[in-house]
Amino acid sequence: MDPSSGLYWIIDDTGFPKKGKYSVGVARQYCGQLGKQDNCQVAVSLSVATTEASLPVAYQLYLPKEWAEDPARRQLAGVPEEIGFATKPQIAIKQLREARQSGAPNGVVLADAGYGNDTVFRDGVSEMGLQYAVGIQSSTRVWPPGAAPLPAESSKGKAGRPRSLQRRGPGHNSVAVKDLALALGPSHYQTVSWREGTRTALSSRFGALRARASHRDYWRAAPRDEEWLLIEWPIGELEPTKYWLSTLPEETAVEHLVHVAKMRWRIERDYQDLKQEFGLGHFEGRGWRGFHHHASLCMAVYGFLIAQRLNEGGKKLRNPRCTCLTHGLHPPQLPSECSDT
Repeated sequence: MDPSSGLYWIIDDTGFPKKGKYSVGVARQYCGQLGKQDNCQVAVSLSVATTEASLPVAYQLYLPKEWAEDPARRQLAGVPEEIGFATKPQIAIKQLREARQSGAPNGVVLADAGYGNDTVFRDGVSEMGLQYAVGIQSSTRVWPPGAAPLPAESSKGKAGRPRSLQRRGPGHNSVAVKDLALALGPSHYQTVSWREGTRTALSSRFGALRARASHRDYWRAAPRDEEWLLIEWPIGELEPTKYWLSTLPEETAVEHLVHVAKMRWRIERDYQDLKQEFGLGHFEGRGWRGFHHHASLCMAVYGFLIAQRLNEGGKKLRNPRCTCLTHGLHPPQLPSECSDT
């Protein structure tokens, strides 16, 4: 994959329906595959992507708190001692940091609102010198263009230490991004196409403006930097459907903001292929080590197939469902040796 064409680091998580009190990490939690809360395992991944291809390069099981604090089950499942409870954004930041320490190149970090809504996560990405374009919820609050918290109150003539923290006041507060989006006039929105779909070009209506995130800025001495607030409001919808915050440069065109934000679709395709074609969700063991070994083998085979496709000039292989890989024949053959590729 050629970084010169645009490199992205995509963060996401995926769920696997699974029962059993002693299967590592199983708990009642949201499972994207089922679209609801149910007993499942959830893993957090980091993928590297360009416009040509993408590949997961880090993968870790999310360990719910009830598992992290249960020594008996941990021992039975072989959970390493150094693994404690960590939120999904905390796992993702660790994966990013390890990738950077190993020499990974710069790239724009992409994630959905499950990560983007976490201010500590966004700050962590910026501290690593990386830009981001991440989803946020409609209730996320920002300061509109040109607005900011009030400066610290003057301590002149008052006892005690000088005031240094920003503040808010009556009539001077941040606003929810949904309210800000609804207040914008029609001229602030334009139709943008970002890629070719199965039958036609994918397009929608977008607006973009500069804003400052306001989460707990009354704990800060200086305002947060302005960044892009990207809004998607499809024609025919009564209100906007998606929101992103992005630290791409101020001169970035709306079309490029949309292209970058929508690049996250690649991880959804990766998970679909990994589960349907390479057996990522077929692990039947209970242990920590087996769970990660199984995923590593699935992703290694997936990576090999992607390399084969790129070596053929980016063309899709004639039949990606190579039976010797997906059905586990022994001894395993490489895709180039298969009779149906």
